[in-house]
Formats: sequence, structure tokens, C-alpha cells
Amino acid sequence: MAESELSVSGIGISKSVVSTIVTIAAKRVEGVASVGGNDIASSLISVFTSRTVSPEVAVESFVENDALHVTVHLAVFYGYPFTKLAADVRAAVAEAVREQIGVEASAVDICIDSLVFPKE
Repeated sequence: MAESELSVSGIGISKSVVSTIVTIAAKRVEGVASVGGNDIASSLISVFTSRTVSPEVAVESFVENDALHVTVHLAVFYGYPFTKLAADVRAAVAEAVREQIGVEASAVDICIDSLVFPKE
């Protein structure tokens, strides 16, 4: 099994597939600007350096007791309380993992990496 693949509940699943499922679920939560940090900042990083911010960095996952442990890195809009936003993202991601992959999420860790301010 490659390092980019997870084995859970008797199936192999690509980490990029998990990242896609988690990203879609997280982006649907009100207050989330982007998954993986601020898109503008990510674009500037890739313009001025050879680095790009990949979805695998935005979403980390590993198997723990036949369930998925997921970490999601977010850029969020200013004005949304972090604890409620994190709880909403946790719930959305856990539900997506359960429905799409068919396994439970043992944990969903939320990392708020940047804040996006509204244009005035």
C-alpha cells in the first residue's frame, strides 16, 4: 500500500479522495473562506516561489482504530465565532466521511490558519 493510500474497513482509499470529500464538506459551512488557508495568499506563494499549497496539505488523514482521523486547515471569514465554526465544520466533515466513505471519523481536528476580512 502506497503512502498516499489509506486502508480502512477492508478498502483502500486514496488520501486525495479523502481530501476532496473533506474539502467539499468544509467549504459548504458558512464562514469558511477556503480550505487550506487563504486562496489569495496561496496564489501569491505560488507566484513568488515554486511552492504550491496542495489539497493534501490542507487536509491530513490517517487511520485510527478502523476509523479516519482528519485534520482540516481553514481560512475563515472575520465575524464568525471560531468555536461554533469549528463545531459546524467537524459535524459536516464527520457526516461526509460517514456517508461517502462508509466509516466513522475518530476525530476531526480544525486548524484556523488565516482570517479573511470583508472588503470595506
